[in-house]
Amino acid sequence: MNDMINLSRRTFIKSTALVAGGLVVAFSIPQAKRFMGVANAAEAMPLPAPNAFLRIGADDSITVLLAHSEMGQGVWTTLPMLIADELDADWNKVKVEHAPAAPAYIHTAYGLQITGGSTTTWSEFDRYRQAGALTRALLMQAAAKQWNVPVDSLRTENGAVVNGHKTLSYGQLVETASQLPTPTTVNLKKPEQWKFIGKATKRLDSAEKINGSAKFGQDIQFDGLKIAMVARAPVFGTKLKSVNDSETRKIPGVIKVVKVPTGVAVIAEHYWAAKQGREALKLEWDLAGHDKPDSAALLKQYQALAQQPGVQAAKAGDVAGASKQAKQMVSAEYVLPYLSHAPMEPLNCAVKISDHGCDIWTGTQMQTTDQASAAKILGLKPEQVNIHTQFLGGGFGRRANPRADFVSEAVEVAKAAGLPVKTVWSREDDIKGGFYRPMFVHRANVALDKQGKPLAWQHTLVGQSIIKGTPFEGVMIKDGIDATSVEGVADSPYVKGTANHQVHLHSVPSEVPVLWWRSVGHSHSGFVMESLIDELAHASKQDPLAYRRQLLKDHPRHLAALNLAADKANWGKPLPAGISRGIAVHESFGSYVAEVAEVSVKDGEVKVHRVVVAIDCGLAVNPDGVKAQMESCVAFALGAALSSEISFKDGQVVQSNFHDYQVLRMKDMPKVEVHIVPSTEKMGGVGEPGVPPLAPAVTNAIFAATGKRIRRLPIGDQLA
Repeated sequence: MNDMINLSRRTFIKSTALVAGGLVVAFSIPQAKRFMGVANAAEAMPLPAPNAFLRIGADDSITVLLAHSEMGQGVWTTLPMLIADELDADWNKVKVEHAPAAPAYIHTAYGLQITGGSTTTWSEFDRYRQAGALTRALLMQAAAKQWNVPVDSLRTENGAVVNGHKTLSYGQLVETASQLPTPTTVNLKKPEQWKFIGKATKRLDSAEKINGSAKFGQDIQFDGLKIAMVARAPVFGTKLKSVNDSETRKIPGVIKVVKVPTGVAVIAEHYWAAKQGREALKLEWDLAGHDKPDSAALLKQYQALAQQPGVQAAKAGDVAGASKQAKQMVSAEYVLPYLSHAPMEPLNCAVKISDHGCDIWTGTQMQTTDQASAAKILGLKPEQVNIHTQFLGGGFGRRANPRADFVSEAVEVAKAAGLPVKTVWSREDDIKGGFYRPMFVHRANVALDKQGKPLAWQHTLVGQSIIKGTPFEGVMIKDGIDATSVEGVADSPYVKGTANHQVHLHSVPSEVPVLWWRSVGHSHSGFVMESLIDELAHASKQDPLAYRRQLLKDHPRHLAALNLAADKANWGKPLPAGISRGIAVHESFGSYVAEVAEVSVKDGEVKVHRVVVAIDCGLAVNPDGVKAQMESCVAFALGAALSSEISFKDGQVVQSNFHDYQVLRMKDMPKVEVHIVPSTEKMGGVGEPGVPPLAPAVTNAIFAATGKRIRRLPIGDQLA
């Protein structure tokens, strides 16, 4: 029997209309708690606004409007799969568009129109299936009316309603369907009836990205659009004292030079003129009284704080008392640097202001915040600001900024210029003046009993809060603890499984702007925790895999991923001479990922040959998409582990481009094998959970090969 969900007028906002020869269905289901379980209905929550639309054209086209942004993670395909399955759609007729910024498209969990936190698919699982099921019901009613037969005598197949040997395509039915009342109940398919969900499906955005027709923010061009570059403060937080633009105005193509809150903008006919004009500016900045971060000094400060008690994030038992009974103590300090997001497409935003409102073209992960910020700058209502979301050439969190920094700046530039302007950031701009993953120092003291198990665990973290000063502060900072700073430690099964434990946090204020970075706090805690566990295993003279199995015996999802990865990597079996294995497992964003890295070290150079990944993400809606994201996570995390670092000297960022802020090179990409744990557990994310286990799997393999423990990232030349 199919799942039936009652959709009363109190729990389902509905609307059908014939628009441009097609059926438009506005749909919304009750908001859900953080994932509901496969094929289960969402639990009723306060009534949301309609937040997505499905359009069927008279030409049989099926257009899905996404409330979320496509930035390479594959939701352009995954979400339409949910609709297509319930709709019995012809996949070849499915098209996708980014939805506009509007309250109707607010994320069910965050209260904003946002793409982040590896939440898109699980948060939309029921909602998008409901849309497909509702539309299918309307079309079947329309066919029944046209044929004058009972609805239950009909079926749907491949974009058509079937009545014996007769068919009516969905496009032929939209006019009749638009006149019908919306059903109050719909049936959802059982998993065994799914045609698309759970099946490997090719991406809908591949063709246009291959042939160059896909539109990214950088591609936006229209008559009258000018290009701007902004000269920003060399030291964060400093203000402009004076500007001399006489030489800039002499450069052919330069139109205007205007002051904006972030600095001085040069508006020109094209990028090269804007760039040359900016370089010709003579600027004086007020550096007095501002923090001038220096990486060496910061490290000393953090290391000193790590030796002292901080704000308590977790506590159980008596750590001091239990430590006195230890057979041995393992103490370690781990250091992780500031990191840049470094998306392949640098930041850009085109703005056109009119008498009636404002249009913005950009790749953004946070439409609601950007829209509100632009409206405030211009004295408009949010609904007067139209955000045209483009494909994102990578985001990794950088394009989901609660401060709406690059969009706000572009609006300020267009306002000051009195012209339509696309403000463009160079690679150097973003690396030297963007937002960063915070630097962190971890200090841990773990007492082991005679079996080598943790008897007491004391752990202190030091770093900046990414939530302080944002609209999320009231929710995500409790009793002085930024939840994102300690995630993966305070809630770790290793720490919580130790009867005597305490976790402390020092949140260090700084003018360095920080922001979530792919896998957020897990990006540093995953490395530290899985490295520490490896240290404990070796200290107790146990196999790292067997040791983890023992500590995780009451955590079946961790174990399922761990065992699958170990099995597929042939853990324990001989490897070619010179190659060693390392293993790690970590839960984040509701998914459980284990990775085994095969590594060699020669003349101080690290080579990662193979990475075996196992993931339990609950239902894998598109297995191909899951595999692609795990491969992406490996590439992203490996670059950071090997060579990426942002450092400061005299208040300025040392690095500037990919030559000194190195991401992974093609020649360094290992072979990646991805295995999905069959699971009907709660669905988790896949865009980020593959990042945390990679670095510790690699460094644990390095220890196995060399006997040297890597406690500081990036690895760089530590083995030279």
